Amino acid sequence: MSRRLLTVLVCCMIAVPALAALSPGAQAPDFTTQASLAGKAFTFTLKDALKKGPVVVYFYPAAFTRGCNLQAHTFAEQMADFTSAGATVIGVSLDKIETLNEFSADPQYCAGKLAVASDADGRIAKNFDIKIADAQAGLKNTRGAEIDHGFAERTTFVVGVDDKIVATIGGMSPKENVEKTLDVVRQMSGTRQ
Repeated sequence: MSRRLLTVLVCCMIAVPALAALSPGAQAPDFTTQASLAGKAFTFTLKDALKKGPVVVYFYPAAFTRGCNLQAHTFAEQMADFTSAGATVIGVSLDKIETLNEFSADPQYCAGKLAVASDADGRIAKNFDIKIADAQAGLKNTRGAEIDHGFAERTTFVVGVDDKIVATIGGMSPKENVEKTLDVVRQMSGTRQ
């Protein structure tokens, strides 16, 4: 199978709407994992982040891939709006923390504004009922490196301070996903554009 056809198949599979993901009203599974912000690793705990306000937990397939690059860049551009609405944002993928250190610092993507977390074993995604596609041999990211892990389905959760999922957002383009998520967070906080 050609690399181009394989890439198209994976992109189509990733664009499928989130059907099995946890629904609004469900208890959000707590998790603790290694994350990175501006190239520096730290420990992220959902329970601790919720003490500050609602948390956006967005799952994405892989760092340094076209849709994920766009989504990270869009979140980074809108980070001040999320912050002013009182929300924390954390991206989650099956990438290793070393990859995420680079991704979080890259000025084209996370730009040092967006924290991203490693779910290398897929445990967090499974707890949120996120579909994980198997790794595809020979598939490379936009930097030319082979992607050696599975792909979490692109799905975003807005978690309220009561640990309940307020919204589950999937089945749309990366940019639309961010815009819809920001709308939900603004409605929660009563802030406007």
